[in-house]
Amino acid sequence: MSHILLRHREIPDLHKFNVYKKNGGFSAFKKAVTKMSPSQVTDEVKNSGLRGRGGAGFPTGLKWSFIDKNIWPHYVVANADESEPGTFKDRELMEMNPFQFLEGLAIASYAVGANVAYVYLRGEFWQIAEAMDKQIAEMEEAGILGDKLFGTDYSLRIYTHVGAGAYICGEETALLESLEGKRGQPRNRPPFPAVAGLFGKPTVINNVETFANVPMILANGADWYKSIGTPDAAGVKIYSLSGRVRKPGNYELPFGSTFRQLIYEHGGGVQDSRPVKAIMPAGASSSLIVANDKVLDTPIDYAAVRTMGADLGSASVIVLDDTVDLKWVISKTLKFFKHESCGKCTPCREGTFWMNNISKRMQNGNGVKNEDVDLLLNVAKQIQGKCLCALGEFSTMAVVTGIERFPEEFNRA
Repeated sequence: MSHILLRHREIPDLHKFNVYKKNGGFSAFKKAVTKMSPSQVTDEVKNSGLRGRGGAGFPTGLKWSFIDKNIWPHYVVANADESEPGTFKDRELMEMNPFQFLEGLAIASYAVGANVAYVYLRGEFWQIAEAMDKQIAEMEEAGILGDKLFGTDYSLRIYTHVGAGAYICGEETALLESLEGKRGQPRNRPPFPAVAGLFGKPTVINNVETFANVPMILANGADWYKSIGTPDAAGVKIYSLSGRVRKPGNYELPFGSTFRQLIYEHGGGVQDSRPVKAIMPAGASSSLIVANDKVLDTPIDYAAVRTMGADLGSASVIVLDDTVDLKWVISKTLKFFKHESCGKCTPCREGTFWMNNISKRMQNGNGVKNEDVDLLLNVAKQIQGKCLCALGEFSTMAVVTGIERFPEEFNRA
């Protein structure tokens, strides 16, 4: 099967404007603006079954349809923060196939009636931002961005914005705060961004990978896209595979592929041919899944991974073999979340601090064995369901599932 997103692996120099255009680039955007109404574009994306690729998996077309049509102007924001440990797919898209992403962003802007769109990049992506500014300028020079596009009354400008490298700014309302020049901390919801987003106006926010799917959907039709994948999740997904595999990297596969296929057929298997002990399907924020044969052979989509006691998230799959100490894994994730907590809400600010202290004590061998394990589990469960955004919840996932599903790792029967 040919790549839909990672097309640069088959088309050399796809990151160059002329090469992208020669290979059908911008024809979907032109079709949308000249031959379709905004609502028709939204319906086509809705009918395709495309779900958000940033983590939540919310239906994309449905999200676009929520935008308040009684309040103007509208904005579209691309979440290019990509700060989840273990996730590196959006970076490859922006570096190697940037125009497909930008075209998808432009189509989304037309669909929701936005004349201004922003790409919010994490601070470490400053080189990508510089390159993207040049790519946007090329699109403007060619008349693909700017005023009265393709002889119509529709106008669109796209701008990049570089953050300061904070994990919390991957959360959409914290991203909006940062984009407005404020401290990157989550907002209370409701109101949701579709009603009051950037500068208090209706805003659609999607992930880079989500936007990159859109031109191919418009070019080939919703039925074509829906024919790939599963009834729960249409299309393809880029899996960022890392951990104890021989060939870590990004792999684009249809939904419905299995963890066994991903790890062994594409990832080359496990180093030293060790058995897989656990899988973290969504990076550092993920639950730990016990990697038995049933799990390895279950077709992957959002619903299937939930039956395993986890979420697929952005599909940053970390493979852990039987040589990996799960106490060490939990200690690493807690150190990260404690450092990245924005401090706005007490359960996350204080809870990640105390979980990190307890975990360090256990990892250094200075703890009181069962008492500290019980205390760590208790603190984690006190955090769950009490935080302003998902970061606090994410910080507890590896802790709770690690202790409950791998009790032998923590010297508990």
